[in-house]
Amino acid sequence: MPRREPYVPKHRSQPRPTRRRGLHLALSGAAVVATGIVVSSGVALGGNGAEPAVSATLSAAEAQPADLGDRTGSVSRSDRRSPVDPAKAAALDQASGGQRTETEDLTPRDPRSVARAMLPRFGFGSDQFSCLDSLYVGESGWDVHADNPTSSAYGIPQALPGSKMASAGPNWENDAATQIRWGLGYIKARYGTPCSALSFKQGNGWY
Repeated sequence: MPRREPYVPKHRSQPRPTRRRGLHLALSGAAVVATGIVVSSGVALGGNGAEPAVSATLSAAEAQPADLGDRTGSVSRSDRRSPVDPAKAAALDQASGGQRTETEDLTPRDPRSVARAMLPRFGFGSDQFSCLDSLYVGESGWDVHADNPTSSAYGIPQALPGSKMASAGPNWENDAATQIRWGLGYIKARYGTPCSALSFKQGNGWY
């Protein structure tokens, strides 16, 4: 008697072979891994590649509201500055005429002023200037280029010869300060003070 096939209900599906189920799981796992690689590659290359980077967070443009009109403006520090002094502002204003320019006269100064300034350097008081003035008025009239026609005396102090004044400076022929410096040194060494030198000249006609 022939063998009958086992009865299988029609509403039940045939059991799948174990080998095919294992292959399906293996393929599914490979797909997940491949998807992860694609996503990772997109994230890693998004900054430099042609395709945009995949990110789980919103971009900066999506995170910020479209309307920025209510943003608070930056606060200036100018409101904390002290007010400018009106007098200072007027002095610095080029149109105000408040500027002041100081100039120095570089032309040769009056020999008398030079002599007054030099007296303290040689230990002479201001009271000695009147005697020095009288002495030099009689000798040269305070003329830097005074030249005695009967001798080789030269300059304000009438140095004899004039080249002696080179010890006080190389420009002795034209510079009043050099001549006066030499003259005061000569007076101090020979007479002590200008008044003593004047007294000697008045008694002898020379000094």
